[in-house]
Amino acid sequence: MQEHSEMALTKLIPKIFYADIAVGLKFFTEGLGFEQTYNDESLYIVERDEILLLLVIDEELGKADRPEIRIETDDIQAIYQEIKTNHPELLHPNLNYIKNQPWGLREFAVLDPTTVCVIFQQTID
Repeated sequence: MQEHSEMALTKLIPKIFYADIAVGLKFFTEGLGFEQTYNDESLYIVERDEILLLLVIDEELGKADRPEIRIETDDIQAIYQEIKTNHPELLHPNLNYIKNQPWGLREFAVLDPTTVCVIFQQTID
């Protein structure tokens, strides 16, 4: 890897497209506990702790581009319990429990109605 002096990349900020922005807002704010911090006609910003996401209204991309996003946490059990208790319907049918993966991560996933997948992960110590 190349060395870069006096510069650091500090954050990755994903953009997720929705044909119906209400679906994305409900998923991230009500379901995952993010707070809406900005909006205009087509852009909504949601944040929780150090994570910031851009939710964008776009009919075409909202139907075609359904990303998988990974969020690292320092307490996977706590976030899992929060979601399982408050919104168990969001748990992904293929990873609806915390699983120790052979690549050194503990993971579980949630899925929104448009198939945007969010995987929460924590390094196995």
